[in-house]
Amino acid sequence: MRMMLKSEAFHNGQPVPVRYTGDGEDVSPPLTWSNVPPLAKELALICDDPDAPTEEPWVHWVIYKIPATAPGLAEGIQRAERLPPPLKALQGKNSWNVVGYRGPAPPKGHGVHHYHFKLYALNAPLTLGPNQDKAALLKAMSGHILAECELVGTYQRP
Repeated sequence: MRMMLKSEAFHNGQPVPVRYTGDGEDVSPPLTWSNVPPLAKELALICDDPDAPTEEPWVHWVIYKIPATAPGLAEGIQRAERLPPPLKALQGKNSWNVVGYRGPAPPKGHGVHHYHFKLYALNAPLTLGPNQDKAALLKAMSGHILAECELVGTYQRP
């Protein structure tokens, strides 16, 4: 079976509720996953916006060293480099150059943006410390990805 990523806050391809955006409370949405490969040692998640008017996709969240046994991420993950037990995950820098989740905040009048929450199952624990960016995480994961899946939310400012 294929690994799946879902949110009770929005369905794939549907709008991200304002609560989880820069126009709302800017808290991370609840996420759950299933069918993680049995050989997975850790999980990592990146959320980015390829529709941003920037050379590279705008990164909204980098979180890694998530235990493979975790069923998901609760709403409102704190903005800290190291998360407390039971999660004990690490968070990296987003495109605002701060740690933790920052929600959709596209330029006004720029149309609909797509926010890709990508979950990776890894066959080995990462040796990265906290505060890494997307590029460092992708480099560390290279050759260790067992499976991946994504959930896409949309958002448009009026």
